[in-house]
Formats: sequence, structure tokens, C-alpha cells
Amino acid sequence: MSGHGHIDPSNKKIALLISILAMVLALSETLGKSAQTAALSYNVEASNLWSFFQAKTIRMTTLRTAAEALEIELPKASRPEAKEAIEKRIADWKRTVARYDAEPETGEGRKELAARAEAAEQKRDRSLAAYHHYEVGSAALQIAIVLASAEVITGVLFLTWLSCGLGLIGIAFGAIGLFAPMAVHLF
Repeated sequence: MSGHGHIDPSNKKIALLISILAMVLALSETLGKSAQTAALSYNVEASNLWSFFQAKTIRMTTLRTAAEALEIELPKASRPEAKEAIEKRIADWKRTVARYDAEPETGEGRKELAARAEAAEQKRDRSLAAYHHYEVGSAALQIAIVLASAEVITGVLFLTWLSCGLGLIGIAFGAIGLFAPMAVHLF
């Protein structure tokens, strides 16, 4: 402010710059939080699917082992009805083993579960990458706001240019996070 109560026109421009940077910062923070929440959700989904995969593997292994043990006992069966019952049981267990391994109708066979878990992991990784870009962008925008504020106090024009440059860097990282988070690897 000058001595007559008028606002310096350059301060109005800096105030506008700070407002724009703050708006972009708010967007970056919101998108970052959303990406972080999505990453956590996809991580839980992948973990649950891998647990289901493990349970199917254990059941499959147990039935396969039981079928193999019964196959060894089959020649010892003397009565035809006992032999037939054992063969039926072995065939049932082998069908169940095959169903545990692949069940496209329900998507709950081991092969389908593994594919679903891997897809959830890819979504998680994409969301985490976006989150990291938003975080870097937010940091650049925060520093840009501080530098623009310092220019109002000090009157050093270089701080405005530095603030604008960091603001553009923040916007660039936000855009990378939004459109191509896997294109640039930071961490």
C-alpha cells in the first residue's frame, strides 16, 4: 500500500497469482487424496483376491492328494461296489480340482482370481503413481505461493518469476498425475 491508502497495482497481480496458485493447489490436493484412497482400495482388493487364490490352492492340493491316495488304494478294493464308489469319489475330486483351477463362469477359479488380483495391482500402482505426482505438484505450488507472498513484502520481482515457474512445474506434475501417471517414474 502506498501512503494514500491505494493498493499497488503490482500487488493486485501478485494477489491474483496467489489466488490461481491456491486454486490449482486445492485441485492437486483433492486429486491426490482421491488417488491415495483408490490405491488403498485396490490394494485391499488385490490382497483379498490373493487370499482367495491361496485358499483355492490349498483346497485343490488337499483334494488332489486325497485323490492320489485313493488311487493307490483302488487296486486293494475287492468288492465291485466298493471299487465303483472309490472310482466315483476320485472322479468327483478330480472334477472339483479342475474347477478350483479354472472356473470362467464364476470368475472364482485360481486362474481367474490371479488375473483379477493382477488387474487390481495394476490399478493400485497407477493410483499410487498419480498420487506421488500430485504430491510433488502440490509441494511446488505451496512453495510458489510462499515465494509470491514474499515478493509482496520484499518487492523483489525475481521471486514472482520463480513463483510462476514453480507454479507451472506444479501444474505439469498435476497433469502428469491426471493423464499419464506411469509415464514419469519418480520413486
